[in-house]
Amino acid sequence: METEIKLKFNDKDSLYNVALSDWFRRLIDNITESKPVLLENLYLDTHDLKITNRTGMVRSRHCLSDTEEYTEFTVKFGGGTESGLHRRYEWNLRSDSNTFSIASFKEQVKEDDPPAYLDMVFEGLTDEDLMVICSNSFYRTVYDLSYGDSTIEACLDYGSIISSDGSRSEEICELELELKSGEVDDLKKLAGSIIALTGCVPFDATKYGRTLAMANGGK
Repeated sequence: METEIKLKFNDKDSLYNVALSDWFRRLIDNITESKPVLLENLYLDTHDLKITNRTGMVRSRHCLSDTEEYTEFTVKFGGGTESGLHRRYEWNLRSDSNTFSIASFKEQVKEDDPPAYLDMVFEGLTDEDLMVICSNSFYRTVYDLSYGDSTIEACLDYGSIISSDGSRSEEICELELELKSGEVDDLKKLAGSIIALTGCVPFDATKYGRTLAMANGGK
């Protein structure tokens, strides 16, 4: 299960200044400078949003950095959100193909979470039922942290959600703290410290939810 806290910042400088601060640097495990990676996301569903209505999400992500380029497929399901804490079942597959296949994904994915939930996402669906319903892109800078008894991945995400006709846009300016191992309490304590030091706020909205709302004419 994916367990993370999202924190929203008012502007790009405030977000990136977190990684420059002395207190943040003391927590970092990977001492080498982290380089931003461009993430271009396509979200897949049926025309009537069957997967979304099942509390699922299917994403095809193109990842581009200075050293590599690849596609990662992700499926999420269920869970909930409270005060910025997001918990969902999640499956990820790095792939050489740009085309998502339900059968191939289910066959190859590492089953960290129960496969029965994955079956629920795609019940009664075929590859032909899936289509791109919305997209976004942003730059992600990743740091590995040690905090308390836990290992936490900190992702600084900055980019934009743009409507299909280009008339509207919404900024992505977030810090995601994902628990890789250890205790949820450590995750909450770290988030609390960052909030106190920077003035950022917990953020319940997902990038997919915001992007879908933009595609459907909302905001």
